[in-house]
Amino acid sequence: MNYDLIAPCHFGLEACTKKEIQRLGYEIREVSDGRVTFSGDELAVCRSNIFLRTAERILLLAGSFEARTWDELFEKTKALPWEAFIPLEGRVWVAKASSVKSKLFSPKDFQTIIQKAIVSRLQAAYHMEGQRLPMDGADYALRVFAFKDRITIGIDTSGESLHKRGYRRLTAKAPITETLAAALLMLTPWREDRPLVDPFCGSGTFCIEAAMMAADRAPGMNRNFSATAWENLIPKQLWYQAYDEAYDRADRVDLEALRKKTDIQGFDIDGEIVEAARANARAAGVEELIHFQRRDVAQLSHPKKYGFIITNPPYGERISEKEELPALYQTLGERYRALSDWSLYVITAYEEAEKQLGRKADKNRKIYNGMMKTYFYSYFGKKPPKREEGEAAGGEE
Repeated sequence: MNYDLIAPCHFGLEACTKKEIQRLGYEIREVSDGRVTFSGDELAVCRSNIFLRTAERILLLAGSFEARTWDELFEKTKALPWEAFIPLEGRVWVAKASSVKSKLFSPKDFQTIIQKAIVSRLQAAYHMEGQRLPMDGADYALRVFAFKDRITIGIDTSGESLHKRGYRRLTAKAPITETLAAALLMLTPWREDRPLVDPFCGSGTFCIEAAMMAADRAPGMNRNFSATAWENLIPKQLWYQAYDEAYDRADRVDLEALRKKTDIQGFDIDGEIVEAARANARAAGVEELIHFQRRDVAQLSHPKKYGFIITNPPYGERISEKEELPALYQTLGERYRALSDWSLYVITAYEEAEKQLGRKADKNRKIYNGMMKTYFYSYFGKKPPKREEGEAAGGEE
């Protein structure tokens, strides 16, 4: 059966998620702020959860309709064929509701009314009017979006957010999510045969996500999802098929050859954080592809040309740290200019970043990291003399 599936993603990075979905072979239905809707069958639910690097979760669209009153919301929710999605014992609830420019705006009322409407529908469908539904089976959590009085209800197939790959057991003070790191890497033309350095590597997310891309390791290949328990909708065999595909792709990579051509390095001034990054890389299965080292940004150097610095420096969240930011960003700018024909990509909320780095960025994107407004500054270096096949498709250099 074909479904409409929704992939929420970071605001401003929808194009990355759209491209990933198309590479998986699925048709895009709509792209809106922070969401990409596509169509796919039961296997698409499995594959999109396992393979997408930039999506936050995968929702199965249950229905979308106009509602301007709570009564209208109740009746139109009840009219949806919930029994086609949720079995008698299914545990259903509204995990999150958000409203923008709509007459209905109370998240608590959304949760209460939609829950009542669905229970009423299921009681009638399963001939249990006046009786409590068991709700002791698999989870069917709902996410509700209201935008300009249009209500969209999605059933969460992922469970825990897809940024939780399962490898990051230890984190730095201000970690960047795995999904955001992957999307930012995709905005660059970096490829596995070009050097990549993160001089503020923290828990190692940029380096680990880059190494996973290079090794073709699917981000969800070592975790479960809510929908793995939905045997009424998705046969177990389809999950086995999608996981097998992920492992087959990873097994086809010649790791010995990849180790020889891949140069991914992560530095941090905090030795304990460097050890945490190593542990995370080990858990992700890419430890041998990354060199982590305790090193100050002032010591940043590299003998090769045409490399990339991709990093998430301190923002100055604490007042004491703000005083150190000018010198820190100046040092980063100086070390970057000392490298030969390198590119620099920096995500930061520090408003003076360009000034302290020493020049205006070639490109600047505004990106929301959670609720924090940040900027992704891009400084383009020279391309290698011989243009690498497929390079232009990877980013904006």
